[in-house]
Amino acid sequence: MKIDFKTFSKIDIRVGIVTKAENFLEARNPAIKIWVDFGPKIGELKSSAQITHHYDVNSIIGRQVLAVTNFLPRQIGNFMSEVLLLGVPDENGKVVLIRPDISVPTGGRIY
Repeated sequence: MKIDFKTFSKIDIRVGIVTKAENFLEARNPAIKIWVDFGPKIGELKSSAQITHHYDVNSIIGRQVLAVTNFLPRQIGNFMSEVLLLGVPDENGKVVLIRPDISVPTGGRIY
């Protein structure tokens, strides 16, 4: 399905920095609870991500990530996920997070 630019512009994709991470022990599939700071305009939002193949709670903190910030929150077990972190599958189908290749200002929006 193709969309026009007006439709795409409704998706709020921003860069944030991971401030906190915890193993999501209650999740059905291995996952990490992640808190991401998107700057003063949006603030800190949280997400649940099945990224344990390539990342752990220590390696993810301080990393810049890209996320969709205007999804409706989604209850995942006992955790409310507020943003969708963006990633692509590696050759084995495991998620690799998308991030800027150089540091950029927190909260920057993709257009």
